[in-house]
Amino acid sequence: MLASLSHHLRHRLLIPSISSLPTLPFLFLHLNHTLPLLFLHLNHTLTLPLPLPMDESSLRRSLADKQSAVDAQGNAVRALKAAKASKSDVDSAIDSLNALKLEKASIERSLQAIVGGAGDGMSVSREAFRQTVGNTLERRLFYIPSFKIYRGVAGLYDYGPPGCAVKSNVLAFWRQHFVLEENMLEVDCPCVTPEVVLKASGHVDKFTDLMVKDVKTGTCYRADHLLKDFCNEKLQKDLTLTLEKAAELKHVLATLDDLSTDQLGAKIKEYGIVAPETKNGLSDPYPFNLMFQTSIGPSGLLPGYMRPETAQGIFVNFKDLYYYNGNKLPFAAAQIGQAFRNEISPRQGLLRVREFTLAEIEHFVDPEDKSHPKFIEVASLEFFMFPREQQMSGQSAQKLRLGDAVSKGTVNNETLGYFIGRVYLFLTSLGIDADRLRFRQHLANEMAHYAADCWDAEIECSYGWIECVGIADRSAYDLKAHSEKSKVDLVAHEKFSEPREVEKLVITPNKKELGMTFKGNQKAVVESLEAMNEEEALKMKAALEAKGEDEFYVCVLGKSVTIKDSMIKISKKKIVEHQRVFTPSVIEPSFGIGRIIYCLFEHSFYTRPSKAGDEQLNVFRFPPVVAPIKCTVFPLIQKPEYESVARLISKSLTAAGVSHRIDMTGTTIGKRYARTDELGVPFAITVDSQADVTIRERDSKDQVRVKIEEAASVIKEVVDGQRTWADVWSTFPHHATASADDE
Repeated sequence: MLASLSHHLRHRLLIPSISSLPTLPFLFLHLNHTLPLLFLHLNHTLTLPLPLPMDESSLRRSLADKQSAVDAQGNAVRALKAAKASKSDVDSAIDSLNALKLEKASIERSLQAIVGGAGDGMSVSREAFRQTVGNTLERRLFYIPSFKIYRGVAGLYDYGPPGCAVKSNVLAFWRQHFVLEENMLEVDCPCVTPEVVLKASGHVDKFTDLMVKDVKTGTCYRADHLLKDFCNEKLQKDLTLTLEKAAELKHVLATLDDLSTDQLGAKIKEYGIVAPETKNGLSDPYPFNLMFQTSIGPSGLLPGYMRPETAQGIFVNFKDLYYYNGNKLPFAAAQIGQAFRNEISPRQGLLRVREFTLAEIEHFVDPEDKSHPKFIEVASLEFFMFPREQQMSGQSAQKLRLGDAVSKGTVNNETLGYFIGRVYLFLTSLGIDADRLRFRQHLANEMAHYAADCWDAEIECSYGWIECVGIADRSAYDLKAHSEKSKVDLVAHEKFSEPREVEKLVITPNKKELGMTFKGNQKAVVESLEAMNEEEALKMKAALEAKGEDEFYVCVLGKSVTIKDSMIKISKKKIVEHQRVFTPSVIEPSFGIGRIIYCLFEHSFYTRPSKAGDEQLNVFRFPPVVAPIKCTVFPLIQKPEYESVARLISKSLTAAGVSHRIDMTGTTIGKRYARTDELGVPFAITVDSQADVTIRERDSKDQVRVKIEEAASVIKEVVDGQRTWADVWSTFPHHATASADDE
């Protein structure tokens, strides 16, 4: 339980079709799951007389057998040479040896295709693609390393003008899609949080990662990352692994979050893992709390932390928010804000940073009724889901109908399912490729002990599958924890139309005996016993009656203690109630905004040849809703009459609230188009007369002619989603692009 809680606290957060992706690296990404079959087919066709087995185990056996055959034939060749056999016999033996080596190489390629995601070529392609995207983003100032002139600080980044605009647009759409659509209560809480709050939530004691140090340089690394990287690299590149060793490494990866400090250290020593840069030895792992610590006030007597998430501000305000909502459930509260995690070894750019933006929702619901009135609106959605059963059996994610997933119990309840559906619609509306988006259910070893169900929205990018949104049913854990610590009841009420006689469970700890046994930990044990739900209490009652004692896990202490029958009395009595008092459950979607934006950058990026064909031009295909600039205005040539029209259109766009850029430089129109395509600007207005203008769409490069007075309103309607480009194309006269008018 301790391991699962620690993991959960550390990791709470927080598309175009293949035919439209001309870039080779992402063609590979789309074909990733089919490449193994393709390679197997090619290998069989070109080099093998018999079809190869398709699964990894069979391939590893075949490779081992083929290696034995190669070794034996090599010995035979050497023996023939030593015996001074005839040239024809030696040549024949060498030919057989070469044939065996070719067959072995084919099996290796087939195995690499399965375990390595299409082999080294794929890795090179991903790396090249990532480098191209990264260079473009930095050069166009979407984001850059913070404090760059001082060589920067790992895990800290600045958003430049277009990056700020994209981020602002993503957050504005998030508010529209969730806060306004669902009538949520938005709050804004401080980043600095008193220690007592994070003590109650478990962050002070459990928000840790295990760290190791280079014994000579002192450089720090996350221990689990080193072990994970080692296992993945061995599985992908060491094709001579035995079946047993491969199974062992896969088991380590599957149970990585369950390993204790000692077990993790033992594995690092067993596998001879060293510091990546220096190859020096590593220290034993030890816990490192990821929160930035500070003190509140000049005395330094009130400890605090920079918040690692935004959710706690919502939980501690539950009572007031419940009152503001008319004492009615369900309701949701939302918050967008900065969070801080002192990552041990930040990597992967915006995907793992020390300061980041979270957008979190806490939907409070009656634990006895988790239906949702709007679930029917998303029930018919079909997308890739990855339930834990498929993960454990080695299968891939598959498209499931959301309504079926909920009705079959794959997704725990309707409210959780509703938010999964809404998250899918949000991400795909931003421009995330639906074919590279999946919802993965947490495995048992990832789940916190109190969670009813958890799913992650994972997006595939050049770094692999990245968790960008967590959607969890956290039961009543958070509100109960803060109720216990603050002594303020964070509960909801359901008034009965008539009084009811109910049988109520009464838990009465023997505080004297508990104090004698647990001394300084008495308070924590008593509070945990009193907070037991009925199921836990009845289970303990049965155990105490059967054997006189029971093991009880105390979350605050992070360990189990032995409770004897003399320490507690658990009984039932009938009472008359006029209302039901209960702690609400919480459904929590948590969005890592920076991760979503980075994946959006990759999913939106492609290249296309210039008109001359002598270079590749970079393009971001941002949908208008997130594009940093919606429109550009270009006088075709530098003429006063064209420039005055451009200014008039610019003024109309400003009045309509459309972000735009006006460019009156003498640069060729093709180069100006190319510059703005690289910023992802979806539309361009070119002034080439005093009566009408052309509007160009970025991806198709199609152009229509529109009267000057209509230009701003047409752009406004398309940007706001009131009409589509297809509608514009069918409404207005087409403009035939001259060779000088485009790239």
